[in-house]
Amino acid sequence: MSLEIALVLSLIAASSFLLVTEKLRADVVAILVMLATAWLGLLTPAEAFSGLASNAVVAVIAVMILSNGLDRSGVTLQLARPILRLAGQSEARTVALLSTAVGALSAFMQNVGAAALFLPALLRLSRNKGLSLPRTLMPIGFAAILGGCLTMVGSGPLIILNDLLRQRDLQPYGLFAVTPLGVALLAAGIGYFFVLGRRLLPAATRAPGRGHQKELIEAWKLPSTIWYFAIPSGSSLEGKTREGARLWEDYNLHLLVLDEKGDVLYAPWRHTVFRTGQQMALLGQREDALRFAADHGLRELGERCRLSRLLQSGERAGFAELIVRPRAAVRGLTLREISLRKNLGVEPVLLTSGTEEVRSDFSDRPLKAGDTLIVYGAWSTLAPLKHDRSFLLVSQIEDAAGGSRKPAVAVGCFGLGIGLALSGLPISLGLMSGAVAMVLLGVTTIDEAYRSIDWRTVFLLAGLIPLGIAMEATGAAALVAEGAARLVAGKSPLLLFIVVGALATLFSLFMSNVAATVLLVPLAIAVAGIAGVHARPLALLVAICASNSFILPTHQVNALLMGPGGYRNADYLKVGGLMTLLFLFVAVCITYLWYA
Repeated sequence: MSLEIALVLSLIAASSFLLVTEKLRADVVAILVMLATAWLGLLTPAEAFSGLASNAVVAVIAVMILSNGLDRSGVTLQLARPILRLAGQSEARTVALLSTAVGALSAFMQNVGAAALFLPALLRLSRNKGLSLPRTLMPIGFAAILGGCLTMVGSGPLIILNDLLRQRDLQPYGLFAVTPLGVALLAAGIGYFFVLGRRLLPAATRAPGRGHQKELIEAWKLPSTIWYFAIPSGSSLEGKTREGARLWEDYNLHLLVLDEKGDVLYAPWRHTVFRTGQQMALLGQREDALRFAADHGLRELGERCRLSRLLQSGERAGFAELIVRPRAAVRGLTLREISLRKNLGVEPVLLTSGTEEVRSDFSDRPLKAGDTLIVYGAWSTLAPLKHDRSFLLVSQIEDAAGGSRKPAVAVGCFGLGIGLALSGLPISLGLMSGAVAMVLLGVTTIDEAYRSIDWRTVFLLAGLIPLGIAMEATGAAALVAEGAARLVAGKSPLLLFIVVGALATLFSLFMSNVAATVLLVPLAIAVAGIAGVHARPLALLVAICASNSFILPTHQVNALLMGPGGYRNADYLKVGGLMTLLFLFVAVCITYLWYA
């Protein structure tokens, strides 16, 4: 064993220890590995940093931008709604339905692209239904990886397998030749989470958007119940303006929304006139709402009315905090003078000034620098306040909840990226072209694109890629593979299948699955000739098990979902460890019995 091989194996052992024990964050470990390959002389500096420009890393960056664009355009809302209707209130059913959809889509497109398409929808479903992200994201990601085994174009290893077979004058596999194996793997994965998901996955946590709203309500002790009423014919409210009804002054109620035949108006201006047939959403105490309704002859609406479904989902509106900037032009002016509802489209709920907290009508109170306003409004109205010169928006908001940004164009750009990737171009070139098209066509801005990139994920992938390059360059990978082949020489063919599958699984943890396939397929074919078994099934098993990447967040899909799901390396070890064994068992059994 050469010194270089010993150094590579030591580096693998050290990085594995740090990843498993979580002594350091995963991305920090990856960066240290990247630097170590250069400092130890295993790679040149250019090779050590080549991961930052690798096909996988650029593809993941593009996927994040595409995913953000789809969400901002409102496309994910359209994906989420039918799944909501089918799943009902069952978390397990929601996960199973999404896993099936993502897995099926991965059969014909890159699995990271399929995961990206459904990620915003899943985040929104989690917020709207109160589902736990840690309990939902990992099953969806695993399904995307498993779905890549449904066809011969579903994953990089299967695509390159046929080329490797042709080079050795072996019959290539047809498009759907691998489908029985892929269906079994996907079904096993979905069943695995359906049965054991709640026991193995991390404890439930609140989704980010939903959790922030709840924290805001709790921190400021805001009234969180909304009451819904309709204005019938003959109501004394008919013809009055909002100001004339004295909702805030006499009843301590906030008019959040006025709905007239589907025309929804958030935070109506004080001169807005009430008319018969309108429906309203009032925020405040029940006794105040009922007193107002009794005084004006209003009809109470149930919790299942259209307006209730619109507001309770949290898709289009919510609370936010605004702070008056130090040199704001509104200093010394009142809410009435600046026409807050008319000009900003938000409903003021609470004002804090120093240690004073004001909940009653503060329409005529001059604003001071540092005053905090809690307001309610549509996300589409609140989003521009990020750049307002008078108010500082300090709350998380749903930028694209209204879904008004060119959904057809967003879908076209996403389709363009996927189509180019499927046409034979590098996936990074195809997906990045689609991402840039979204920017050029106004689906998202370049600043939003930059903000959508999770740099932790980028450096996690970029840092570990040089380790795979070093394994190949120094001969460490070949040494391990040849040693394993000698161990099973002359043994049972089934044992040979198990060892080859396990070897492909191991290699895919530290190098790209395509590189593992290129390295191991020739070895598997050679060993098959010595052992007297068919070479094609053993080569197929290598390409299948090169996607058996669940035990560490090194696969592109796992790295993409690690941040949003709040997962730790230990979560992948526990949940992905059992999934790895299940995958290996199913893949080896079916390949040995069906294809050999």
